[in-house]
Amino acid sequence: MYELQITLVSAAVAALINLWLAMRCGKARFEAGMMHGDGGNPALIKRMRAQANFVEYTPFALLLILALELSGHGGWLLAATAGVFLVGRICHGLGMDADEAGALRKIGMFTTFVPMIGLAIAAALGAFQVI
Repeated sequence: MYELQITLVSAAVAALINLWLAMRCGKARFEAGMMHGDGGNPALIKRMRAQANFVEYTPFALLLILALELSGHGGWLLAATAGVFLVGRICHGLGMDADEAGALRKIGMFTTFVPMIGLAIAAALGAFQVI
């Protein structure tokens, strides 16, 4: 039986981050008085894009984490990579509130791309039994 602690914790944290991002959208939607769409409201657009961006990247990361863990490549390095990715997604979500790409958004982008590249390389190497 697979234990999959890294995948399970990562998926749970990702679900909570997604709910947090959705609540931020709801708050901006309420403040703008906008029930549907974005109405051109800059704050709402930023929040909607932050959540959409999360939904665009996170499934791939979770699939790679799951595949690596199932193939016996779990451990502290996978857990740390998952943690960095998820913290990066929080930073990116907060950074999207700014009008310009500030430090939080840049950190969020970096800590999304680097772990994703690492996960993809590890998965490919694992598939060919290099690691």
